[in-house]
Amino acid sequence: MKVLLLENIHPVAVEILEARGFDVELRAGSLSEDELVAALSPQDGPGVNLLGIRSNTHITPRVLDAATDLQAIGCFCIGTNQVDLAAATERGVAVFNAPFSNTRSVVELVIGEIIVLARRLAEKTEKMHAGVWDKSAKGSHEVRGRTLGIVGYGNIGTQLSNLAESMGLRVIFFDTADRLAHGNARRMRSLDDLLAEADVVSIHVDGRPGNAGMFGAEQFAKMKPRSLFINASRGMVVDDVALRENILSGHIAGAALDVFPVEPKAQGDAFESVLRGLDNVILTPHVGGSTQEAQEEIGYFVSGKFVGFALEGRTELSVNLPSVQAPQLHSGHRIGYLHHNVPGVLAGINGILADSGDNITAQYLSTRGEQGYVVTDTPDPLPDEALAKLAESEHTIWLRTWES
Repeated sequence: MKVLLLENIHPVAVEILEARGFDVELRAGSLSEDELVAALSPQDGPGVNLLGIRSNTHITPRVLDAATDLQAIGCFCIGTNQVDLAAATERGVAVFNAPFSNTRSVVELVIGEIIVLARRLAEKTEKMHAGVWDKSAKGSHEVRGRTLGIVGYGNIGTQLSNLAESMGLRVIFFDTADRLAHGNARRMRSLDDLLAEADVVSIHVDGRPGNAGMFGAEQFAKMKPRSLFINASRGMVVDDVALRENILSGHIAGAALDVFPVEPKAQGDAFESVLRGLDNVILTPHVGGSTQEAQEEIGYFVSGKFVGFALEGRTELSVNLPSVQAPQLHSGHRIGYLHHNVPGVLAGINGILADSGDNITAQYLSTRGEQGYVVTDTPDPLPDEALAKLAESEHTIWLRTWES
């Protein structure tokens, strides 16, 4: 099977996949839509079966239509909003991500930024490099006793909550979902309530379309005067122009951003932002999860999902297909059948198996929305005519087989 990994994915992913017999190509940068169409389309032989990306490669319906051999996409990061999930699901292409692997790295970056902003260290070091000795405590504060407001209390938000408390910060949070408060953190009933109380606001929401533009001029106006703002979630969440205006007016004392509405596609490309050149504003190139530890863990985790799916039909932790956690296939044969979720499909599968005289040793199934997925283990291979009958069903999305 052919694997294409883009955007400098950690070499451990290559090692794991090649050890299991995959043909792996690793590229440094992301690809445009036209480049993806050319790279993924079957040319003189089979096309790419597994595609690994990070945040700068965007998978559109046109790309998926061209990639006729594509079975799965691995997002070697937390987010999956760079993939048209509806289009991938419709075509039966599994999408995996790494929802936990870089959590600690992002949190450590945010903790560092809180201290750097509160002490105005970026300005201090810039002046020192310019030969200016500015030994002043003006605008410099401890973080102990300050209130951190976390918007989005998921994997990253909760770990940030724990570390911030250990440093002496008071923690409040707001999330639209029900979340258990960690430690002494307090849930706020509304975003407005959080903004009115927080000395530091840190955004940790996901990339769903409803979060686009959620933080703009209205929200900045409701923040406490001289508070700090951090965004290490998604660039499209924050109105950077409104943030610039609040920095220039002095209402916001400092900000740190690791994500931007438009980001360069490759190393060395020009970076443009209205936030460039502002005092006490930290700009980093989407490196929240870019530590060696996080990237190695992500490479290990997502490549493992690729192996489990491609070689054994397992879909656990897929973000779009029905989740089936079948055990490792030690003996016999396995059939993976993704189908439209309508009544009678499972009975039909088992009827075909019974008619062919094949016994079922184990069966695992799940449904998700308009799709169902069933994994069936048998001691003997299903006859070709039985497989053809299943494949030709009007309910079939795809049918795959494996043997131990």
